[in-house]
Amino acid sequence: MLQADTVKGYIEAGLQCDHIEVEGDGQHFYATIVSPEFRGLMTLKQQQKVYAALGERMKSEIHALSMKTYTPEKWLEIKASNG
Repeated sequence: MLQADTVKGYIEAGLQCDHIEVEGDGQHFYATIVSPEFRGLMTLKQQQKVYAALGERMKSEIHALSMKTYTPEKWLEIKASNG
């Protein structure tokens, strides 16, 4: 069974991450990803970068991945507003 830390490592290997959290049950995962590579990209393009980092694993090892993607600047705004 695939572990959340393994999925996290796959993403980090293919995408520069300032912050990443991954949770899951072995097939279904939820990730929060903060990357400077997301700057200037719409949410769909940001998520496509994550899927590209995971590559073929999305077809074989990972059944489902829900994610929230943020630029470092947006992440700082969110953290500041949550106090």
